[in-house]
Amino acid sequence: MSELKQLETFVAVVGLGSLSAAARQLGVVPAMVGRRLDALEERLGVRLLVRTTRSVAPTQEGEAFYEDCQRILADLTEAEAAVASGSGRARGHLRLSAPAGFGRRHVAPHVAAFQRLHPEVKVTLDLSDRLVDLQRDRIDCAIRISDLSDSGLVAIRLAENHRVVVASPAYLAAHGAPRALEDLQRHQCLSLGESQSRGWSFAVDGKPVNLKVSGALECNDGAVLHDWALQGLGLAWRSLWEVKDDLSEGRLATVLDDFSSPDYPVYAVVPQRKLLPARVRHFIEHLKAAYAAPGYWD
Repeated sequence: MSELKQLETFVAVVGLGSLSAAARQLGVVPAMVGRRLDALEERLGVRLLVRTTRSVAPTQEGEAFYEDCQRILADLTEAEAAVASGSGRARGHLRLSAPAGFGRRHVAPHVAAFQRLHPEVKVTLDLSDRLVDLQRDRIDCAIRISDLSDSGLVAIRLAENHRVVVASPAYLAAHGAPRALEDLQRHQCLSLGESQSRGWSFAVDGKPVNLKVSGALECNDGAVLHDWALQGLGLAWRSLWEVKDDLSEGRLATVLDDFSSPDYPVYAVVPQRKLLPARVRHFIEHLKAAYAAPGYWD
């Protein structure tokens, strides 16, 4: 059994807090994860994990070893990147993450095309509206649509993105349209769970303003919020790429256009490292070229 696979498995289990989740990430059955952990602890002669039927947690020795393993695997990734950048060939396992709705429309189709161009690359795409931890989840590259000014990650701008507040004609007929930002306090605002605490962003006299909103409904899936807005259940703060067809066909209408929110560009974010593996670098270039094609966003 490969000692490296044992270390990778240990890091995945501690990072994800679950043997089954680590098995899914590594593409093996949970029993294999257990055997690798057993072999690692037997080889080292130290108990690294406390495992029960419901949870797994590192021991004190396991916590220290986890930090060392993360550094070792990061160093190995750097070494692989140096070799790969020299050859220029994309190969290996590319782990990607993207928001669910955007990922289905604007990442997944390009993943398939990229893999055909680079057949030595295996691609795993995780679509979720949760904010993944690149190091913990061992993600090579995440696509994000947000303000990354406070992020410690390396961000590569891929495309522009504009957000608007929308509602269905039925909702506006029943509740009226907000004319000023303070009017939002009396409206039902549909929000992602995590954005509920951050608020919605607007521009007042050219300056960004972050406004807390509230409502009876929230969900961590953007597609659900979109459907709720179409059903007339409230106002939604959505990206233009998501609602432009509904706007052109009259299913939704924008409000508060005079306070149009600052752009939230589309970024590819990667962990801090000296060199990007060729598979990551080529994929980012592939997306940038696709998004820059004339008429793509039309």
